[in-house]
Amino acid sequence: MSPQDLLAVAQDWLDQDPDPITRSELRELIKAKKTTVIRELFEGRIAFGTAGLRAALGPGPARMNRLVVTQTAAGIANWLMQNAESITPSVVIGYDARINSRAFAQDSAAVFSAAGVRALLFETAIATPILAYAVKQFGFSLGVMVTASHNPAKDNGYKVYLGGSHGGSQIVSPVDKQMAVAIAAVAKSQRYEQISRAEAYQVGGQDIIESYLATTAALVAPHTGPALKVVYTAMHGVGWATTKRLFAKVGLPEPIGVSQQLEPDGNFPTAPFPNPEEPGVLDLAFARATEVGADLVIAHDPDADRLAVGIATGTEPAFRRLTGDEVGLLIGHHLAEQAVAAGVKGTLATTVVSSSALAKVAKKHRLKYVETLTGFKHLARVADLLFAYEEALGYSVNPSKVPDKDGISASLVFVSLANQLAANGISISKKLDELGKLYGYFETKQITVKVKKQADLTKLMNKLRQKPPTKIDKTEFELTDLLSAKGRLPKTDLLRFALADGRRIVIRPSGTEPKLKCYLQVQGETKESALFAMATLEAAAAKLLGTTAD
Repeated sequence: MSPQDLLAVAQDWLDQDPDPITRSELRELIKAKKTTVIRELFEGRIAFGTAGLRAALGPGPARMNRLVVTQTAAGIANWLMQNAESITPSVVIGYDARINSRAFAQDSAAVFSAAGVRALLFETAIATPILAYAVKQFGFSLGVMVTASHNPAKDNGYKVYLGGSHGGSQIVSPVDKQMAVAIAAVAKSQRYEQISRAEAYQVGGQDIIESYLATTAALVAPHTGPALKVVYTAMHGVGWATTKRLFAKVGLPEPIGVSQQLEPDGNFPTAPFPNPEEPGVLDLAFARATEVGADLVIAHDPDADRLAVGIATGTEPAFRRLTGDEVGLLIGHHLAEQAVAAGVKGTLATTVVSSSALAKVAKKHRLKYVETLTGFKHLARVADLLFAYEEALGYSVNPSKVPDKDGISASLVFVSLANQLAANGISISKKLDELGKLYGYFETKQITVKVKKQADLTKLMNKLRQKPPTKIDKTEFELTDLLSAKGRLPKTDLLRFALADGRRIVIRPSGTEPKLKCYLQVQGETKESALFAMATLEAAAAKLLGTTAD
């Protein structure tokens, strides 16, 4: 597109943009003829990734804004009216506390309502798992959650769930592609003022929240007696209101809050990158835990679908965050034992980049085991699912009710488990050591390569495909390329290096951020041998990537 054409397209967008903030931003760019910046905003459109649409706030089709959301809602509404399994299609819409989340949700409700879809808009900001619960348990045809989850503060996003035969889980192919076509058709044929809106939608949802609380509280036995001291952070998100009510329901003491991060704040003043996986993000929580002598730290990301757990170390530093694989192993083993005791059969599931330890848990307890691609849009669709997790701090402890990861219910189950262990004189560290002796000592680690643009990820992956090494750390390996391999898993941009000595490297581009992710796994007969093997693998992986990765 020539600079003149680009400016004309931008001007056309400006003429129909309903938001004074993005309109002002774009007007200044056009006035200054900053075509390089404008090109980034207008060449391409945000697309469905691992967890829906996500992008920085700003003008243009490549950013999250009211015009993009209106076009998106109209396209999805058109798709739903043609494909709904119900005679009267319905949608439930939730939103978190990020900037513009409520406005985007209201715009969506008005567009769906005008299209003939019965729409319910939550009256307050909610956690993402409550929205997923609503779709499945209250029989909605569709669910929309306005959130960017753990993305940087200036981002927002749009998750889409399908009810009926889809089980309430997030959309997968080919539905995501069909919806993208419908959205593009609206963007091409209708201006903002031509897209119908109606205020006939319902506002409410408190009954759904109460139902979610009752259902989730039933996952654990009522707590009596002494309890571990727990520090909690909501990371400026929406998890606190639901979490404190849930803990009270089961008799657990109210967690000690990190006051600076407890209440919703879309500006994220103390955590501009509110991802509990990021170094330093839990520092305030760990400081508070040290101050009050806590046993555990639990943290939710801004939409409370992820859970991070910190445990006291007894040394320096005083607390450490458990990996997602460690939490997944602890909860998975616990729930597998419960299933066996109750005579329940089913499936444990995780992703191709998560630890293989869960497979051993399933085998020992004579349960089925399944690996999927990354993302709960795949995990939630596993048949007869008892428990699923992914290493990126996502856990589903009640998949028959919540078809997505749920940091709130996972925190309840984990804290309940920790208290049960403590009552028997067993710490979380000691339990992990016991599980290591039982299943083998698995060590996992993730390293990342940050890039400026998503296109750079394709270049890095192509380089690894075209010129793979002959050996890694002087060890032969088997390379699996899921972009071309034929098998049970759908094609995806992922490379898996299985070293002959049992070590493993998996590399994939992030579906939500401009990052190349590299997942490492080793297994040892002792904790020490596993840690040594991980150190050598980490150095080999950095060499493979051609960088000193973070």
